[in-house]
Amino acid sequence: MHDIIPDIHGQADKLRQRLSALGYQERSRVWRHPDPDRICVFLGDFIDRGPKNGEVIDIVRRMLDAGTARAIMGNHELNAIHYHTTDPRTGDGVRPRSTKNSHQHQSFLNEFPLGGAGTRDLIAWMKSLPLFLEFDTFRVVHACWDEARISELRAHTPNGILNDDQFIAAADPTTQLFDLVETATKGPEYPLPGGWGFHDKDGTWRDQVRIRWWAQNATSWAEIAASVPDLSDLPTAPPPKDILERSYPQGAKPVFFGHYWLTGDPELQAPNALCLDYSAGKTGPLVSYQMDPAQETLSLQHLSGHENAQPPKQDQKERQ
Repeated sequence: MHDIIPDIHGQADKLRQRLSALGYQERSRVWRHPDPDRICVFLGDFIDRGPKNGEVIDIVRRMLDAGTARAIMGNHELNAIHYHTTDPRTGDGVRPRSTKNSHQHQSFLNEFPLGGAGTRDLIAWMKSLPLFLEFDTFRVVHACWDEARISELRAHTPNGILNDDQFIAAADPTTQLFDLVETATKGPEYPLPGGWGFHDKDGTWRDQVRIRWWAQNATSWAEIAASVPDLSDLPTAPPPKDILERSYPQGAKPVFFGHYWLTGDPELQAPNALCLDYSAGKTGPLVSYQMDPAQETLSLQHLSGHENAQPPKQDQKERQ
């Protein structure tokens, strides 16, 4: 049994509440479930936004070390690795330490300053996280499972873990690895037609849009675009055919992901694709999904933590 938990973003109190609600208990400083075969799977983005980055990472690391959890990397871990890696050519970070990037990373920097020993230890740990995991009956990735690109990533790193040289290459937009890693951790992006653009949730102007790669039978930019606060900012003309045809196959294993800061009532993005990020990094709930090996299809009745989550069905014994 796997309890899948998405983007925590420094919200340690929400993480403890979610683990407790799922029946996990802290024993000898490690959160464990009474059922030894039940573990958590974390979808990355442990840091930034919230005030307790160190506490979140401590909980997750102890669970990983004890075998009570698995975890993948999110785009905020990738950004942190690049921010804290100095480019010898410029003396700046591989991810530039600009005002915008520093502001996005500030809650982490408040606890772990640039160059500190504790910071170096956490960055080394982040580098050990894989970009994706595949289990017998399901898959997890932070932002996008693109079958062709995941296959290409496997050619570079079968276990999904990048080495130091690969992390440097993944910061260079001229490399193939940049596209592969960006797609997995941030989602595929396409440029909007000339003159079109929008302000994202942080107020940044963007002329490229993230694609709802799980969408099936979409016909418009509004149906295919992700993370656009006001859909009226998008073109009314249909997007190119190759974008519309890019979707997760209906017959593929169920895939879980986070990243997209959803709001509103829970929903399946596709019969075999589910985003679990409901903006816990800000004011939203930290939700989870209980994946039973016997499940053949996804159901919102296995999701918990959202006030409008569907209650689980009682079995016959409980009804009696």
